[in-house]
Amino acid sequence: MINKKFLTYSLVFFFVSIFPVSSGLSLTAEEQYHKTLSAYKKFLENPEKIKHRDKWLFYLNKFQIIHKQTPSGHPAALYTTGEIYQKLYRLSFKPSDKKEAITIFDRVIKHFPRSEYRRKAEESLRILSGGESRIKPEKEKISEKQKGIKKPLKESVEKPPQPVGKGKVAVNGLRIWSNPSYTRIVIDADNETSYRHKLIGDDTVGDKPLQLQIDFDNSRLGENLNKGVIPINDDLLTDAKPSQHTPDSVRVVIDIKSFKTYKIFSLKNPFKTIIDVWGKEAKSVTSSEPTPEPPEPPSPIPTKKGKMVHDLAKQLALGVKRIVIDAGHGGKDVGAVGYYGSVYEKHVTLELAKKLAQKIRQRLGCEVFLTRTTDKGLSLEERTAIANTKNADLFISIHTNASKNRDAHGLETYFLNLATDDSAILVAARENATSRKNISDLQTILHDLMKNSKINESSRLAAHVQNAMYRNLRARYSAIKSKGVKQAPFYVLMGAQMPSILIETSFISNKRECERLNNPAYQDALCESIVSGISKYIKETHPTAFMTDETADDNAG
Repeated sequence: MINKKFLTYSLVFFFVSIFPVSSGLSLTAEEQYHKTLSAYKKFLENPEKIKHRDKWLFYLNKFQIIHKQTPSGHPAALYTTGEIYQKLYRLSFKPSDKKEAITIFDRVIKHFPRSEYRRKAEESLRILSGGESRIKPEKEKISEKQKGIKKPLKESVEKPPQPVGKGKVAVNGLRIWSNPSYTRIVIDADNETSYRHKLIGDDTVGDKPLQLQIDFDNSRLGENLNKGVIPINDDLLTDAKPSQHTPDSVRVVIDIKSFKTYKIFSLKNPFKTIIDVWGKEAKSVTSSEPTPEPPEPPSPIPTKKGKMVHDLAKQLALGVKRIVIDAGHGGKDVGAVGYYGSVYEKHVTLELAKKLAQKIRQRLGCEVFLTRTTDKGLSLEERTAIANTKNADLFISIHTNASKNRDAHGLETYFLNLATDDSAILVAARENATSRKNISDLQTILHDLMKNSKINESSRLAAHVQNAMYRNLRARYSAIKSKGVKQAPFYVLMGAQMPSILIETSFISNKRECERLNNPAYQDALCESIVSGISKYIKETHPTAFMTDETADDNAG
């Protein structure tokens, strides 16, 4: 007789062999890709799992299957297999992994010449060939690291370390933004390390120039970092001098011309140390980066007495005269992927930022700068630096929310502070492109940073904007939900010297809100609401801001 257990196993094996992907038949290739990508991102956040090669090969096989089972091929899945080999090479230093990555990126370029992944493949090949500068701001490269993927190793580590300094953290580059009264310096490294800093010298004594000295432990100079003097020559600083101070430490010395105070803190994933320096006297801003859109003349605004105000910026006096608007993500960092796979957060935020800038100029008469006006990548610390170097009175970062729960919807506005709930931590982790653990670690440094930040003003601005969005949109659209004002440690708001908020305008992962975010009428209504909130904030903090000269004289009398 035939063994019944054997017969049962045989039948199961038979049907599994015939229908190997039956469980995924209900999913499109695009849905399978994003589902696998989500699992892969979680894998990258697990420091224990990434140590095992077989775990990497598991996801490699998953993406290969998606590519092969798509009739015309799947460029995103194919590119991701190359990316996995690229990351594996940085862990294993096996030439075979690098060779596989190069082969796959070449296939992407050859077979998908019109795909956006062609440019990504070309960039990856350039990195693998070691043709990337690491000293000046590398906006596209840095932007790639802001994706919602925690990378186990930095993209800039392309070769095994040389015998000297083997196993040490590589200090790779130095980036600078400045205006006459403020300078931000960012020192990039390929891994986390401890550091110490102190002021040396006396700026009141001519022969003892003031210097800021930062020592990085367990570190070595990166191969492409300029050794010796890196000129800065702005109003505050003369130069920076990186050196291999000891076999186990790197020292960066910054020569100071004008000094009032400084702040220094580090951000993770990738690891970078940020130094903000303020000079003794504030001067007018002459910074030319980024190039702002030309301001449009404000539309006349009627007052109660019928008098027209043509120059509200002049009326604002000590109030809000200059606003910087940050369109979240950009370039290689697409941000959250919408309910419809072709909709990316980076495109939506740019459209909203441009419309918001135009409406602020027309309705409030303020000077407006955008951190980006095109689809380009910016690091999170660069966005804050732009707001500081422009001496902005307000900083507003525009984003779209996302959730695994497709039913999640609503509006919420954040300001910088310690996170108060799990949902805020998750949002901050996603926007910071880091892990929940890093968010927890980040909160420990916020106590000092927030002493001189505009927490109360930011909270008030967030409340006015949130209330205006909810009230105005609810009058025109159904199913508008207010998720309220929340606080969390966002990288993009850290170090901002003005009231700053981050707006999660709607859930791009929700079908209804994804459609609305792509609708010009909804975009207009949303931006009108934000302007109304800003206007109420200005009126509350500076009651005379929108008064005409005639009204002001009446009140004075």
